[in-house]
Amino acid sequence: MGLFRLLVIIAIVATAVWLWRRFSSRPKAQPPRQDAPAPMIRCAHCGVHVPRDLAINQDEHWYCSQAHLVQGPASGGR
Repeated sequence: MGLFRLLVIIAIVATAVWLWRRFSSRPKAQPPRQDAPAPMIRCAHCGVHVPRDLAINQDEHWYCSQAHLVQGPASGGR
């Protein structure tokens, strides 16, 4: 009976230590995000917003594609 009591006491102590560590630990802070949103540019021809690093710039106008660059800025009120 002495060995059985010792094993039960060890199991209870181990469970108590495990529970204490699990619930007393502070939540770990997540590192700040490194990826900032990309600046968006509006196409002068169709008005679609695209990331600036994918847009094409000519004469202070931004375009979403080479085809819209060739067609130029849209006429009218966009």
